[in-house]
Amino acid sequence: MSSNQLSNDPPTVVCKIATQQQWEQMQATGVLLPAPIDVSDGFIHLSSEQQVPGTLAAHFAGQTGLVVLHIRVAEIEANLRWEESRGGDRFPHLYAELPLSAVERVESVLT
Repeated sequence: MSSNQLSNDPPTVVCKIATQQQWEQMQATGVLLPAPIDVSDGFIHLSSEQQVPGTLAAHFAGQTGLVVLHIRVAEIEANLRWEESRGGDRFPHLYAELPLSAVERVESVLT
């Protein structure tokens, strides 16, 4: 099993890569305003902590001003699904709003 797949113990934290502007808007509104890809796909794209480096490389290369929101799974699990995506790995997808209350911590992405 690769490190990008679920083990017997599901993670307690998943991550959302966002811009600093999205994070500031989330703090002001209480929910994450979805990125255009989230709107078009019908869910909020998340990653496990182990998947963050690959997601940054695949979808955010060269971008600055990014943060990683660490989200408590317990607060969103009713609307969270693990679905096959890039490279056959299973990624967390959120089929609901992402509330500010679910954010455990925020980490700046160093480029």
